[in-house]
Amino acid sequence: MTTLSHIPVTELKGVGAALAEKLARVGLETLQDILFHLPLRYQDRTRCVPIGALRPGQDAVVEGVVAGADVLMGRRRSLLVRLSDGTGTLSLRFYHFSTAQKDALKRGTHLRCYGEARPGASGLEIYHPEYRALTDNEPAALEQTLTPIYPSTEGLTQQRLRQLSEQALARLGPHSLPDWLPAAIAREYQLSPLDQALRYLHRPPPDADQEELAEGRHWAQHRLAFEELLTHQLSMQRLRESLRAQHAPPLPKSQQLTRQFLANLGFPPTGAQQRVGAEIAYDLSQSEPMLRLLQGDVGAGKTVVAALAALQALESGYQVALMAPTEILAEQHFISFQRWLAPLGIEVAWLAGKLKGKARTSALAQIAGGTPMVVGTHALFQEEVQFAKLALVIIDEQHRFGVQQRLALRKKGVEGRLCPHQLIMTATPIPRTLAMSAYADLDTSILDELPPGRTPVNTLLIADSRRIEVIERVRSACHEGRQAYWVCTLIEESEELTCQAAESAYEDLSAALGGLHVGLIHGRMKAAEKAAVMAQFKQGQLQLLVATTVIEVGVDVPNASLMIIENPERLGLSQLHQLRGRVGRGSAASHCLLLYHPPLSQLGRQRLGIMRETNDGFIIAEKDLELRGPGEMLGTRQTGLLQFKVADLLRDADLLPAVRDAAQHLLADWPQHVSPLLERWLRHGQQYGQV
Repeated sequence: MTTLSHIPVTELKGVGAALAEKLARVGLETLQDILFHLPLRYQDRTRCVPIGALRPGQDAVVEGVVAGADVLMGRRRSLLVRLSDGTGTLSLRFYHFSTAQKDALKRGTHLRCYGEARPGASGLEIYHPEYRALTDNEPAALEQTLTPIYPSTEGLTQQRLRQLSEQALARLGPHSLPDWLPAAIAREYQLSPLDQALRYLHRPPPDADQEELAEGRHWAQHRLAFEELLTHQLSMQRLRESLRAQHAPPLPKSQQLTRQFLANLGFPPTGAQQRVGAEIAYDLSQSEPMLRLLQGDVGAGKTVVAALAALQALESGYQVALMAPTEILAEQHFISFQRWLAPLGIEVAWLAGKLKGKARTSALAQIAGGTPMVVGTHALFQEEVQFAKLALVIIDEQHRFGVQQRLALRKKGVEGRLCPHQLIMTATPIPRTLAMSAYADLDTSILDELPPGRTPVNTLLIADSRRIEVIERVRSACHEGRQAYWVCTLIEESEELTCQAAESAYEDLSAALGGLHVGLIHGRMKAAEKAAVMAQFKQGQLQLLVATTVIEVGVDVPNASLMIIENPERLGLSQLHQLRGRVGRGSAASHCLLLYHPPLSQLGRQRLGIMRETNDGFIIAEKDLELRGPGEMLGTRQTGLLQFKVADLLRDADLLPAVRDAAQHLLADWPQHVSPLLERWLRHGQQYGQV
């Protein structure tokens, strides 16, 4: 029997080339696609509501007799039809109507209508209802199930989508749509058969719990969400296996370089740094590639751990590449690694997209010639960048890089044969739910201890009407020998306008704070200009730095103890937390002032309140996930993985542990079911993870 995944939509009645093209636009090419295109919501047309019992805002089916129909010439010409059923009277209002339509709605006509009752000039009204005339000798039957409302696109009516799903449901059965969840797994997790769940969701019975369906908590949705999350896990496991199956250069534990590095560091690593360092050192000594995610809150000392990992590869005679998403952060790393590695006699090369001409040619030659440590932006991914002996790649702020980019690094390994080890760092703590799904292909280490001497930052909410007071606060902090940041955030998502806002804030503050040295840094400046301003701020030559969010990550000036963030309501919580982490790096009490523009929405107040209450990045990340959802939190490049059809990471978070177990179970006992599941849910699932 041909399965529904192989039957094209053109085999359905009424589907020609033009309609097939419209359906393809929303990803509907086969009968299986039609069945997995689930309703967004439902309408109840299974019973008639007496007009007298109608409530404003209620969607309902009503029946009655036309008591009159008049064309009214108000601000807009309209046709008003009065419908009566003995319990009350209702008006039907049409702004678009023809003479034929008006004539058909004559007094005495028996009508059945569906629509939303709204308060109007003449009592309750329904605007543009769906309606049909009933004949006395054969009243039309009411709907037998709830009416589905499908996600649609231009040119696809609900009526057409219902007809197509009706035809697909007629062909649905356990053989035409195989259930790839083995019976043992379905029993263990109390999951219903696939065909039953699909049939229910397309045509729920009149007594279905509409609240459960609306919230996505119904058993039929639960069944599909489980399978979709399971498939996602399997795709990540397959990705992980394909990487693990490769060989990596085993790197023995570093002795001499590590000893020298720690002696020069000037402070002992924290217990957490030592523990995580040991986990990484063990992974690097193996001949399969390390895939490890290093999470640490702002200022937990991830870079020191990265340096220890790098030394293990460098001592074995291999190259290390460290990659960061922005030039400013990459430059910070370049400066740190130069400072640490120069005393050990190790050369550091630099490569960024803005490097041009001779400088670029020279950098490429250095890298190809085997310069041990290479730091740069994702320019390091480019085709022409050839490494001599690359054994370890360290990626900072992974959520800015997609999985595909991460995989592209495989080709850069030793002789294109050995896969480099990968250490991925993030200062945006990732909630457990996201880590279990978006990063299921990685092992996780957490730096859960801050170095001694870090002070918690006191966060205050201040309306921008008190701007003058805030400027005075900056003045007094600077007069006491401290330094401050003034951050201008995105204005209507435009980098250009943000840079302009930063420039005008710089001019205003320079004028208001005469006598203080004020600097400016934003994304449109050249890399060399940015580096020069940062260096001046670091050396204390500038007392106030006006900046855009380019300073979000990696900037380390211990003497800076005050930060003002303008329009904080425009940023995600994790980004605010990142920015706030630029202060509180020294021993002085530090403050972060969130200068908001009233009135704040309830959500805005709630979000900024969380910033005031806690300095814990993991709590903030959990709240951010609840408020913003996974796609936005991971950054758009990563979301390709997370555009679920049925599942919702927040709502279905409690399923994840069971899903992980089921994925292991399936891989061990039913490996032949993996590919069909990937094919069903990820469509081009076979290529997923292949570069």
